[in-house]
Amino acid sequence: MADPFEVRMRFSGQLQHLNASVMSAQKAAQYALKNKDMSEDLHSCILEQLEKNNSMNTRANIMYFIEHLLELACKENKSNVYVRMMQRDIIRVVDAVCPEDGSGAANVKVVRKVLQGLNTMGVLSDQTIVEINECLKDRNVSHGDFTLESPALKAATPSLNAEVNGATLGQSRNRNSTSATAAPPRLEKRQIEQRIEEDRERHKKRRENIWAVPRDPQVEMWKFFDDTSDLGEDDHILGREERAECRKVFNENLCSHMKSPRKEATNGHSAH
Repeated sequence: MADPFEVRMRFSGQLQHLNASVMSAQKAAQYALKNKDMSEDLHSCILEQLEKNNSMNTRANIMYFIEHLLELACKENKSNVYVRMMQRDIIRVVDAVCPEDGSGAANVKVVRKVLQGLNTMGVLSDQTIVEINECLKDRNVSHGDFTLESPALKAATPSLNAEVNGATLGQSRNRNSTSATAAPPRLEKRQIEQRIEEDRERHKKRRENIWAVPRDPQVEMWKFFDDTSDLGEDDHILGREERAECRKVFNENLCSHMKSPRKEATNGHSAH
């Protein structure tokens, strides 16, 4: 049996060194499932790494890792212990990834994407997603600021990055329902550049998944069938017009082809 302290330390190290690659998230998820007899300790490691003074990017990577972990856990068993504990502490996780002080405002989109994925897996209910999204509205970046996922920032010059570095990324919402605002900590240029590269890598992987063809051809067929709109009268009219046009072109080509050999034969005869 592995030493609990060693397992905990190794898992915490994996969480601290997560990046945008799917491999790193899957490796940490598989390690957690392999040691699920210590699931309580490993789950507390996730919360601890989120709530400690980690960078915004590290918290985003851990959020994506949670989706990988629960996806693998659901494949094993819908009532997996990791699924139950994450359902219990999802509010605590969201508060850690994008706190109310505005320090994680750029992580709001990350949280929403992961929550939508958990909802698709059946881990979180529709009502829970709606309630959390309602709370996230006040933690989002204002429309006047650049987000780390915005095309403007991705194409930004160093001077623009310097401006974003000093920009206010959000407003904190007071728990006593006051309207007081607070400036969140400034982002370092290195953190911004790292986040841009990690987002680019995730977008590339997402495009690969979109174009991935399932092994069963029936799945692809029914997907096209579901995406196709119902057949209406306009479709029948368009079909008849296209069929008439095809017949017209076919007849013209056929007549042209039938005349062509006679012309060649006549030219050949005159040559003799």
